[in-house]
Amino acid sequence: MITKGLDVAELYFKPNNTNNTRRYILVRKKVENYPNSGGKLLFDEPTYRYSAYVTNLTLPLDQVYNIYNTRADAENRIKELKYDFGLDNFALDKFYATEAAHRFMLVAYNIMALFKHQILQTNMQLSTLRSYCFALGSWMTNHENEKVLNISLPRKRRSWMDGLFENIKQVTKPYKYK
Repeated sequence: MITKGLDVAELYFKPNNTNNTRRYILVRKKVENYPNSGGKLLFDEPTYRYSAYVTNLTLPLDQVYNIYNTRADAENRIKELKYDFGLDNFALDKFYATEAAHRFMLVAYNIMALFKHQILQTNMQLSTLRSYCFALGSWMTNHENEKVLNISLPRKRRSWMDGLFENIKQVTKPYKYK
């Protein structure tokens, strides 16, 4: 047991068609303690979710679990970069131009990740974020010598958008511009 509701075990198995013995790390998470965790419900009673890792690492079980558990979300970030930022569909004539474009896309991704984390406080997909926040009709007006941003927004989403502007006012920036 690593923590309450999280059990990890290991077994070694040598398939018939190979000379290599494989190390399997088996993970059992109690749904009550980890309601949003990944893994499969294997039995009729949905009390636990199960997952497994095959590894050649010789580290202790808890360290192997921590390494693989933190890497598990990397595939989702790669998909997001490919589908939302077009990272898989560009090539320029010069290598350095391609590298610069690639780095710019990563900066844009990091800015959006910071926006989602600090302002939205959710992990909304960029495609959803576009329609909810960015692809909105808007115009500027003057009201009592101040610029006012008017946003065309359905009535049912106005309180949500007001909450975002409140989050923006409240955020303390962990960075400085020079």
